[in-house]
Amino acid sequence: MRRLFKRFLFLAKFRKSIPFLKDFFTSSEVKKWVKFVFIMAIVGYVLMPLDIIPDFLAGVGLVDDLAVVAFIMQLMVKVAPASIKEKHPSLPE
Repeated sequence: MRRLFKRFLFLAKFRKSIPFLKDFFTSSEVKKWVKFVFIMAIVGYVLMPLDIIPDFLAGVGLVDDLAVVAFIMQLMVKVAPASIKEKHPSLPE
């Protein structure tokens, strides 16, 4: 439960994550196949019509989407090179 709460806090600060995302995807230190995997994970999940909780349920349907996006973002922070992590110290691991 604590992990889930941390993920939602991470998403609440998403605006601060945008410079990290830019640096992650433009960095030559991150391998191209790693970038491709993360792009496909995000796009694939957004385009996937099946959800754990249907989106038409007001408010509740977005919970699983937010949890998956937060999980993907945390994985990106974990695999990011140390130079990018040092540049963005506010991002949790």
